Amino acid sequence: QVQLVESGGDLVQSGGSLRLSCAASGSIVTYSSMGWYRQTPGKQREVVASITGGGTTVYSGSAKGRFTVSRDISKNTVYLQMNSLKPEDTAVYYCNARQIDTYWGQGTQVTVSS
Repeated sequence: QVQLVESGGDLVQSGGSLRLSCAASGSIVTYSSMGWYRQTPGKQREVVASITGGGTTVYSGSAKGRFTVSRDISKNTVYLQMNSLKPEDTAVYYCNARQIDTYWGQGTQVTVSS
């Protein structure tokens, strides 16, 4: 069974940085893609950034230029480096992995204070 464990969420001031980690239970190159999503109360979960099995990265408009998704295959871990954080980035961030099925982590809270 696939397990994804996120970590790295925290309270940070506006303009600060955080790095989120998503540790997978198996080899991450077997997934067609892995991504980061976020969700705030009352809103739908939205994609932030993703990385394909071949290493191609894609970003949402709000993430482009500020966030970087990367991976360490040897550690089966995907990262989301978030810089220049804004209060509107406050959300629960979820890791996602796609094979035949879609898998989610439990989420990690990011809070950006103004």
